[in-house]
Amino acid sequence: MVFLPLQVLVQSAVIAVALFSHFAVAFPQHASLAGLSERDFHFAMTKLKAVVPASPPGPLRFDGSKLVFDKKHPWEAPRRGDLRGACPGLNTLASHGYLPRNGVATPSQIITAVQEAFNMENKLARFTTYFAMILDGNLVTDLISIGGKTPLTGVDPPLPAIVGGMTNHGTFEGDASVTRADSFFGDNHSFNQTLFDQFKDFSEEYGNGFYNMTVAGELRFHRIQQSIAQNPQFNLAGLRHLTAYAEVTFPANFFVDGRKQGSEIGQLDMKTAESFFKDMRFPKGFHRAAKPFEVDGIDVVFSAHPVLPGKNNGEEVDTFTVDESLGSLLDRCKLYTEYVNTTVRSLYPNPTGVLRRNLELNLQFLFDALSDFECTQVFL
Repeated sequence: MVFLPLQVLVQSAVIAVALFSHFAVAFPQHASLAGLSERDFHFAMTKLKAVVPASPPGPLRFDGSKLVFDKKHPWEAPRRGDLRGACPGLNTLASHGYLPRNGVATPSQIITAVQEAFNMENKLARFTTYFAMILDGNLVTDLISIGGKTPLTGVDPPLPAIVGGMTNHGTFEGDASVTRADSFFGDNHSFNQTLFDQFKDFSEEYGNGFYNMTVAGELRFHRIQQSIAQNPQFNLAGLRHLTAYAEVTFPANFFVDGRKQGSEIGQLDMKTAESFFKDMRFPKGFHRAAKPFEVDGIDVVFSAHPVLPGKNNGEEVDTFTVDESLGSLLDRCKLYTEYVNTTVRSLYPNPTGVLRRNLELNLQFLFDALSDFECTQVFL
């Protein structure tokens, strides 16, 4: 048995009472319910407006290139309290009003936005959105934050921000980002100039000044090796193995103006890259991709320097051990199966009522987006 000092016990009790009291007064409508105690969950439910999740939007009627930085979608700097996170694409969509500018949206709004502004293929849009929603969103209210933690205000003594969104580490967001630091180092969502300078250096060395799939393959491998050597808690297992390789293909697919032709397709210049990654805005006159994109290039990126899923031991660097127990991009059906059976069940061990209904609906929307892989559906 471990005995804690009296001061620690008192502080813990104060925090617990404050949290209990705060939940009874207010609970952000977009706050995830994952991992809450039964008591806190019931208090949160008294303050939430339950809705039935809408069916996901279908493909675009017109899926060619078009101007997306238009009069209806001007850029506006985030206001105080607006949420932004680790994904430069979603940040940009919120800053241009394709998503609510406060950074809180429904899954349907996100799917519509990434199709309208980036021409993301419909099944990919649904797949990524519902993976994130189930892990980081509020399944009762059908809302999710594209950002990080939301401060809990009006509590005395002040409490740390505990309400997370897509920036929650270890769910959808993960280590070895090419422009954001690992969560272990304290800030996994803000633009990191040092890493972006490395992004530019690799683009110069391997892409003649442009970011493309060749650069993505080299930079992806380098950032993994950096994290293995610097972050004792580095984790590339399960879903992160897929998203780590997928996300580095996005800039060359979605951030290149759709009017480019021939050898210019898939070649991202550094001025445009900085506009997205740092400024969270479309370049002036930006047109979306000329055709719906999936994760085009992921096989090219992975095959350049294949790294299997795994992680460091949590205490020491350079202890990376392969761990395929949660699946990988090479076995996406196992990734899906373990996602439901291991990850989702651990976050929601005993869902009931409206939470269970909405969780099952979201899981169905996710599975429908995986139809091309012919996986076996997993039920709660």
